[in-house]
Amino acid sequence: MLRFFDIGFNYLNEKDSKEIFTLRKRVFKDRLDWMVECRNGMESDEYDCCRTIYLLGGVGDNYVCGVRFIETKHPNMITGAFKEYFDKFDIPKGNFIEASRLFIEKGRSQRLRFQGYPVSTLLFLSMINYARFYQYEGIYAIVSHSMYIIFKRSGWLISIIEKSVSEKKQDIYLIFMPVDENSQRTLISLARQKAPFLGCSLNTWPLSLSVREHGSDQL
Repeated sequence: MLRFFDIGFNYLNEKDSKEIFTLRKRVFKDRLDWMVECRNGMESDEYDCCRTIYLLGGVGDNYVCGVRFIETKHPNMITGAFKEYFDKFDIPKGNFIEASRLFIEKGRSQRLRFQGYPVSTLLFLSMINYARFYQYEGIYAIVSHSMYIIFKRSGWLISIIEKSVSEKKQDIYLIFMPVDENSQRTLISLARQKAPFLGCSLNTWPLSLSVREHGSDQL
């Protein structure tokens, strides 16, 4: 079963915490070489706290992808770590969330792609489903140029609020991701186009998908 679900920081057990933060270290430090804090083979920062929700996708006990959510009324990376890069923008009052530390573990996700599962599309759809389920008005995030292109190719009608340049002299974008019904339909249509065998409802939260018979619950 491929499951997408949410869990709060305070509800993570030691095994889950180690899995999430180890995967993040592999992605953000080892692969992308971001300037992130790492200890004992794991990556975490001050935004991993009691106000944090993790949206995770995985098969069995193995996580494949995930993203970190913080309500924008609380301290977050847009108003904190990246404030100097986007000082012209103030997050509007309302029921919004900030997304950060979005990751897709290449090795594990590749095995699912071989079985026909569009992992990134399902993760993006899950972000919309989560936001709609909890009645959020939209999602803000800061993304790299490559991640911005991935979002655009998904058909999700994201908008650029502001553009800046990171400490590594690379383009970064402050974006807004709508979570309206049209956005949800667009991502559902793309998921079914890429994986016609997905017969279950895709607009629910949490989201569970049966892994095909020739697949395995072990990644």
